[in-house]
Amino acid sequence: MTLLLKGDKYHVLIAFIPLIVFWFLDAYFLQQERLYRELYKWVVANRHKTEEHLFDMNAYRFKGNVQSKLRIMFSITLGWFYGSVGILTVIYAVILIYA
Repeated sequence: MTLLLKGDKYHVLIAFIPLIVFWFLDAYFLQQERLYRELYKWVVANRHKTEEHLFDMNAYRFKGNVQSKLRIMFSITLGWFYGSVGILTVIYAVILIYA
């Protein structure tokens, strides 16, 4: 943030690159966590019924049960945090560029 405040007026636009990258990464890992939670729920429910897929750690077969990365990016937890940082950066960019 200090580099953002000391840079030229167009350097503030570079601040959006890490914001979007980390926002996407958080959404990706949150989706992975939700996939493995679905896998865990399936194993708990089906461990006495079948031997099939009991030791299979591929959680992508539950991809239809979990929201997409884009929906997770704009969920309450990630949307408020990264959205507020993004809005503050936009406000600062507008003030810096047009001042």
